[in-house]
Amino acid sequence: RLDGIVLSGGGDLNPLFTGAEPVPGLHGVCPQRDEAELRLIRMAFHRQIPMLGICRGIQMLAAALGGEVYQDLGSQYTDSPLVKHDQEMPREYASHTVNVLPGSLLERIMQPAGPLAVNSFHHQAVRLPGPRLRVCAQAPDGVIEAVESAEHKSLLGVQWHPECFILRGDEGMLPLFRWLTDEAANYREARDIHRRILTLDSHEDTPMHFQDGDNAALFRRRSDRVLVDLHKMAEGGLDASIMVAYLPQGERTPEAHALATAQADRLLSQIEQMVAGNAEYAGLARTPDDLYRLKREGRRAIMLGIENGYAVGHDLHLVEHFRRRGVVYMTLCHNGDNDICDSARGNGEHGGLSAFGREVVGEMNRLGMMVDLSHAGEKSFFDALEVSTRPIVCSHSSARALCDHPRNLTDEQMRALARSGGVAQVTFYDGFLRLGGGGSILDAVAHLRHMADVMGVEHVGIGTDFDGDGGVPGVADASELINLTRRLLREHFSEADLRLIWGENFMRVMRQVQTP
Repeated sequence: RLDGIVLSGGGDLNPLFTGAEPVPGLHGVCPQRDEAELRLIRMAFHRQIPMLGICRGIQMLAAALGGEVYQDLGSQYTDSPLVKHDQEMPREYASHTVNVLPGSLLERIMQPAGPLAVNSFHHQAVRLPGPRLRVCAQAPDGVIEAVESAEHKSLLGVQWHPECFILRGDEGMLPLFRWLTDEAANYREARDIHRRILTLDSHEDTPMHFQDGDNAALFRRRSDRVLVDLHKMAEGGLDASIMVAYLPQGERTPEAHALATAQADRLLSQIEQMVAGNAEYAGLARTPDDLYRLKREGRRAIMLGIENGYAVGHDLHLVEHFRRRGVVYMTLCHNGDNDICDSARGNGEHGGLSAFGREVVGEMNRLGMMVDLSHAGEKSFFDALEVSTRPIVCSHSSARALCDHPRNLTDEQMRALARSGGVAQVTFYDGFLRLGGGGSILDAVAHLRHMADVMGVEHVGIGTDFDGDGGVPGVADASELINLTRRLLREHFSEADLRLIWGENFMRVMRQVQTP
């Protein structure tokens, strides 16, 4: 029920909670408060709830998210002579200045013309911000005075007490609180929208990380091994996902094809067992109606997919076998040509779709299985559009105009896909968002915006590729998907747009394909 959190000032942090022993300069601690706040921060972090830390609050943010705290600056800080950090003057007056990092969130909020004058009441401070935060302001002596998210999230901590300046009518610090209330309102709007619409991720490779044993338990617990589990789906507001049986391209002998088919069946069975072991919280879905039913029941929905038509080898009858198993789409190829078509990373063996591939597309149309052209070469793409009598999907592809990678879709491909009624699902694989890497949620939003501009918002969606190398700062796992909605709201996408992007477009194609 929380939309935002202020972490206020107060006593010292018990060093035992961070694995350290107390130094003589440590002051009074309240272990009960420390334990409660550390848990609160970590839980709020997983739920993407905006947080503003004040004085002790900045230290608690760092401690909870992998950073380190000085127990006592006077005895532990040796980098340079200290300015006075515990002022003996009224709290509503500034006592020293801090330098704000150019280009930081804090700079955008406060817009200082130079050093920012602050008050100061502390003898503890952040030593290291940790991997989740970055320094955005320092005192003249080098002591860290402010930190913010290193992952484009709504996290900010300041070492001073901004609330005190209002005591003498100084409103200079109000932008910090306006930032928090704006972020909290945006967060609440996004969560409310997720409750009203159905959210579907069209491509996840989580079964790649399954092992022999209890994969139901893996899905039921918060696990560092996978990016998608029940906890993360709930926290990110994700109702449904299509988990795929992924097959790397191998030899194309009868024996290798038989092994590939068996591997696909094994992975599909593991997904089914994972869901059956969590029947109270999740269910298998085959149709859009199943997805909506499961949402009404308060359960997460899992659909089955196959990534790489290598699973059917050169046996057309296997298409029906997998459709009967509940597979809703099959990606025709992966990183290599197969018997169906040429890959975007292949050798152009067939010059597009093979004769067998044309039969496969026709059989998928007949049986109500969606044709997925992610990973396909351009000629294969256009051949499949020509052959298919039903709309086609690209379950996890991004825009080549923004990242010139052969796996991404050109504007011409996207326009042709839209004309045929299909959809393309933006993906969060770093190498498909920005050449050379370093992509983030900002790049993901830029790709989605470009695809919507080219195709129309009625033809775009989201296919994260989580657990298959998908995930970038800001949308690093399923728990962070609410951040994408928040960004899209900032980009002036409406709730009607978000309903389409988050699933209606993909489900429209699914209905068309599944309707006899």
